[in-house]
Amino acid sequence: MLNKQDKENLVRRAKEARELAYAPYSHYKVGAAVLTADGQVYSGNNVENAAYPSSLCAERVAIFKAVSEGHRVLQAIAVVTANGGSPCGGCRQVMREFGGKQMVVLIADESGMLMEEYTLDQLLPRSFGPEELPR
Repeated sequence: MLNKQDKENLVRRAKEARELAYAPYSHYKVGAAVLTADGQVYSGNNVENAAYPSSLCAERVAIFKAVSEGHRVLQAIAVVTANGGSPCGGCRQVMREFGGKQMVVLIADESGMLMEEYTLDQLLPRSFGPEELPR
């Protein structure tokens, strides 16, 4: 369970990451920060591309940074947008891979005000995860 300080730190780190977003096409900056099982935080922002499908969401940037450093279990993610927008379906599925159904998802606006708090199971009900595949 996340305490108030953990939540505030994640939102702050996501807010800072949002400031560095590269969003010249949508003008919709997004920042994210993930908390690993051992308490480390990795942040990311959206990076757009003139060839739109080549863009990458902030949530996946943050998660992939953590995974590239050897982390495979995530506790929580904070997402900061101008208006408290929710993660897309693709990001939710990546969260499911590394955070499981009980991963905490914090959604805040650009001022850093926490607007919503969910478990991933609430955002992605009846999800498909690694445990569904044969070993």
